[in-house]
Amino acid sequence: MSEPAAQEIPAAPSPGAVTLVEGTAFCVCGPGGDITPGGTEGIFFRDTRLLSHWELQIDGGPAEPMAVIPGEPFSATFVGRGRPRPGQAESTLLVTRARYVGGGMREDIVVRNLSREPAGLHLVLRAESDLADLFDVKAGLSRERGTRSVTAVEGGLLIVSQFRDRQRGVRVSATGATVSCGELAFRVAVPPRGTWETTVLVQPLIDGTELEPHFPTHHPIEHAGPARRQNAWERGSPTVSTLHPGLRTALRRSRADLGSLRIFDHERPDQPPAIAAGAPWFMTIFGRDSLISSWMTLPLDQSPALGTLRVLAELQGERVDPLSEEEPGKIMHELRHGVDLGLLHGRPRGVAYYGSVDATPLFVMLLGELRRWGLYDDIVEEMLPHADRALQWIEDYGDLDGDGFVEYRRKTDLGLVNQGWKDSFDGINFADGTLAQPPIALAEAQGYVYAAYVARAHFAREMGDEVTAAHYVNRAAALKRSFNEAFWLPDKGWYAVGLDRDKRPIDALASNMGHCLLTGILDCDKAPAVADRLMSPEMFAGWGVRTLASSMGAYNPMSYHNGSIWPHDNAVVAAGLMRYGFVEQAQRIALSLLDAAESFGGRLPELFCGFDRSEYRRPVPYPTSCSPQAWAAATPVHLLRVLLRFDPAIPHGKVWLAPVLPPELGDLRIDRFNLAGSRVSIHVADGRLEVTGLPPGIELVEEPRAPLTAALPPGEAA
Repeated sequence: MSEPAAQEIPAAPSPGAVTLVEGTAFCVCGPGGDITPGGTEGIFFRDTRLLSHWELQIDGGPAEPMAVIPGEPFSATFVGRGRPRPGQAESTLLVTRARYVGGGMREDIVVRNLSREPAGLHLVLRAESDLADLFDVKAGLSRERGTRSVTAVEGGLLIVSQFRDRQRGVRVSATGATVSCGELAFRVAVPPRGTWETTVLVQPLIDGTELEPHFPTHHPIEHAGPARRQNAWERGSPTVSTLHPGLRTALRRSRADLGSLRIFDHERPDQPPAIAAGAPWFMTIFGRDSLISSWMTLPLDQSPALGTLRVLAELQGERVDPLSEEEPGKIMHELRHGVDLGLLHGRPRGVAYYGSVDATPLFVMLLGELRRWGLYDDIVEEMLPHADRALQWIEDYGDLDGDGFVEYRRKTDLGLVNQGWKDSFDGINFADGTLAQPPIALAEAQGYVYAAYVARAHFAREMGDEVTAAHYVNRAAALKRSFNEAFWLPDKGWYAVGLDRDKRPIDALASNMGHCLLTGILDCDKAPAVADRLMSPEMFAGWGVRTLASSMGAYNPMSYHNGSIWPHDNAVVAAGLMRYGFVEQAQRIALSLLDAAESFGGRLPELFCGFDRSEYRRPVPYPTSCSPQAWAAATPVHLLRVLLRFDPAIPHGKVWLAPVLPPELGDLRIDRFNLAGSRVSIHVADGRLEVTGLPPGIELVEEPRAPLTAALPPGEAA
């Protein structure tokens, strides 16, 4: 198995880099549109770098960058100017490069001559491809895999790499080009006040088959598949009217980014999409990331949750394989498509790595949540056997020592050391900074298992299966009791991050226990202390809750998991606080994240540094943060749900909705909110709520849903 190695911290793009995203394709380039060789820039598709060098020169020199005009998440226009012509003080040549990423790439190059004299030009487009694996690029490695050939073909170049019995390649073609030695050359005369233009296509070859361009030259851009899908996504999404500029901008950015991160199966176009984890290095489905992101996206659109569940069900573990950490019933962590990976295992849709302790219970949680939205009765029936296999994995494989808790321990030295969401090698540590040794039972993983049991009990109760319902209610109750006994630290007033191999509580003060608030596994009498700790100065930095308190031995505000601020982590914590009735605390987190989003131009990054707001007037970026990233993009959407206290239970004929919007947000109106096939409008003004369009037979309950009744089927208690 090629790395997922010990730590999932990506390499940093170049300063000022531009990132374009569409499904499993993405582009990272400089502000002028060029791709500089030797770094991490490139055009990528299915974990292969199609282009490692892409440079446009006019009469021997590059165009001077002037502006980058963003379009949809998959497109941008790079504006520059050529060098002054002989006898000119300033340039009269305007160069635009309209780039569209999807499958491969299309680039429309236009040169405008603003002079009264004709301009004779020699344009050269240098195109090179190392066809490198994404893992090699990310690690900064430069190594040839197999044999590579470069062939001049009509109108372009064909670059092919043959490695054992697998082949990949790329075709670069342009109208009117002369081809030689990795270059497409054009000799043109641009008339006075006139233009010259050409279109370049970059198309991947997979096992000798050339993929059809996503942006063919015979179609207007707006008719291309990615454009039509993005437009349909935005037209079908709810509209939100608010006077708060930060919320308005963040929601608009989130909607666009989440649309671009959807992964479609082009062999099965009728299937709903799944969600990729994020750009630039995680443009593939991740178990944990995709499940949490699609759960947080439910108020915007429920189809990505369905698509994510289906893909993960297809890849659910079937056998015991220490190399990939696959086990029967286990939900995978990461899907990759590289040539080297494909040789190891015979899965036609890529190679799955299963080193995650939480994706399996999260799968059941999401299925339960999707059902509560009143959708897809047939899909629940289709997915329920997979949910049961996932729950069986928890009993057969997840509990490594029979103590009732799920634990993780990597199976070989190629696997991830830590297998919860804080998966860096040093992400789980004691208060003094000592690293915890596996097997480790994470606090939040127990919470997810508890919620999975509750969800399965709900399914059984709806089907009239009282025996199964009682079984999972009892398992949930037993887990809740043992969790609160083993993980609660009465002398400190918070819950342990986990239990180490010797069953010692890992006593660091960290954000993990906020996830336990969300799932309802915490005893209500302990929740006030947890809320106080999460909002204490050592945890709450003014921009959000830190992953690790500033008083801990491993604290570093510039680290990946030991003191940084993750928007999705904060959205989960805010939801947990709101569930247990801590309204003011949840509001503070929501407003702090909206302030942070404004500082980042409306787009929350994967994470940022955990410096206190009193130190710096703006949040300090984390250098290698992914952007756009799915669960960060979904954070504003979920925060709005938290502030609305929106909790559907359509199978039970109820919707709880009791808004607690901070005064800073003002009035709020949501239209075209999709709920159980109906389009609902929600209007909150001057503290009054108006709701229209609820599905027939659904009762609106204008009060918050209590923590315990939210956790278990009616009439049961844990």
